[in-house]
Amino acid sequence: MAEAGTLRPGLKGLLTARRGRGGKRHWTDWFAYLYLLLGVVLMFGPVVWLTLSSFKTPAGLVEFPPTMLPLGQIAVEVEGHDKPLPLYRVTMEDGTTRELAQIRRIGIISQMVDPAAPGETLKVPIAQREPVREFRMAWENYRDPLERFDFVKYFWNSVIVTAVATIITLLINSMAAYALSIYEFRGRNAIMLLVIGTLMIPITVILVPVYLVVTQLNMVNTLWAVILPGAATPTGVFLLRQYMLTIPRDLIDAARMDKASEWSIYWRVVMPLAMPAIAVLAIFSVMWRWNEFLWPLIVLNRSEVYTLQVGLNAFQGELDVQWHYILAMTVVTLIPVVLVFAFLQRFITTGIANAGMK
Repeated sequence: MAEAGTLRPGLKGLLTARRGRGGKRHWTDWFAYLYLLLGVVLMFGPVVWLTLSSFKTPAGLVEFPPTMLPLGQIAVEVEGHDKPLPLYRVTMEDGTTRELAQIRRIGIISQMVDPAAPGETLKVPIAQREPVREFRMAWENYRDPLERFDFVKYFWNSVIVTAVATIITLLINSMAAYALSIYEFRGRNAIMLLVIGTLMIPITVILVPVYLVVTQLNMVNTLWAVILPGAATPTGVFLLRQYMLTIPRDLIDAARMDKASEWSIYWRVVMPLAMPAIAVLAIFSVMWRWNEFLWPLIVLNRSEVYTLQVGLNAFQGELDVQWHYILAMTVVTLIPVVLVFAFLQRFITTGIANAGMK
């Protein structure tokens, strides 16, 4: 048993560490566990609810009180009926319960039969019946949009936009950060302040000018209209510049003494050393471009160039909202971002922490 205050590495050590004397749990241990559990529920609870709800039927999404798991009503084959009939658990007048299949409902009365003896029709008030349900996942919520509504095309459009825009963003921002961090010239700090100052300009202010530029370049209804306008981001320039300031100048001077060109210094010396910050910016760029909705909605009017976010908007009609499709495709949109984050998350702490060292 570890002594009080002893730290053991790893997740197991974190969960089994105790602050009380003699190996007993202190009240702060229980408070820490409760706090961590609350944080896990608040962070992952909505995602779990979204994922489970995406497998529910339209009727299951609007029922009250809501259920956590996707449940579907059992339907049984009854002799004399072409289609399966929904099964209910009915409380009879004598207090017994029976499982009956509903033929039809008229007002507050249901006409029901016993699947084992369908010859007799019973009239049962709807208040005395309860649907018999089982755990059932509505895979058609995913299958129908991908097969019938061309969501595969929307998905690949989003992949192309996100990948190309991220590559261009990393290239342009890293070049600007390299110039503002490595070169010594008059007005460098003023330029950096001007770049940071653009963060205070709301995107709604520049929507019309940017749209006019895109129109003059004949890029409306093309993926380039979504990729190019946001290629240079002040956040990316600031993050990379702050990180590149931590690179020892001796390495730059040594490369120049070895007759290395500025491009070689940038590509072979600075970029590998700035890889943690590059990874952080890549995660941010993927999230920004993948989840972008307003600008693609403005410049993309043809369905064949829709991105996923714009395609999701097609399920929201004036009188009807197909929530089961929206939830399913929302889960699909989460998958690439989660994969990118899982692959690059080890760079986040290093990149953000070192970006503010100077």
